Amino acid sequence: MFHEKHYRTFFKSITWLIIGFLVTFGVLIFFTRNWKDSFFDASLIQILKFIFFYIHERAWNKSNYGQEIKLSKILK
Repeated sequence: MFHEKHYRTFFKSITWLIIGFLVTFGVLIFFTRNWKDSFFDASLIQILKFIFFYIHERAWNKSNYGQEIKLSKILK
């Protein structure tokens, strides 16, 4: 069974945080034209999403739902 290490989940969360921040910040800038508020709001939103994404990934990692090991690929 594949088991994801905590540091892998953490780095996946960081990359997703960066992508999400840039998208959220861009959308907020587009609609508000206020750089300061957009930066603050995007930062707060992404920090909360980072925390919940990490918890979500760790919970899914405890499940083997939808995972299978293909021995033929492992043995090659």
